[in-house]
Amino acid sequence: MEYKGFILHHSRCPSINGKGFDFWVGKDGGIYAAPLLTDPDYIHICLEGNYAEKDNVPQQWERREQLFAAGKLILELTARYQISPLLIEPHNKTCPGNFFPWNELVIYPADGYH
Repeated sequence: MEYKGFILHHSRCPSINGKGFDFWVGKDGGIYAAPLLTDPDYIHICLEGNYAEKDNVPQQWERREQLFAAGKLILELTARYQISPLLIEPHNKTCPGNFFPWNELVIYPADGYH
């Protein structure tokens, strides 16, 4: 199956409610996979937390663990499904939210180091 890229969500997104994502990345860096990939075009990754509200953004140390795990997951999935790791989009204008730290999600596809 050819995927176009990745869609990122936050866990307070109203479209999540138990389904609608393929991988969940917890604040502690734990990764949980849904039994099946559900969208034929994109792989959906949900990050625990609410990046739409400044007061609910995960703490710095939580974000570091979470974004490190998300970056590793994205690199593994890019290798498995032949997707560019640079094709990452937000779900919509409010998800993952205005306070999502895009600059902290660092991925180095050239040498595989994160």
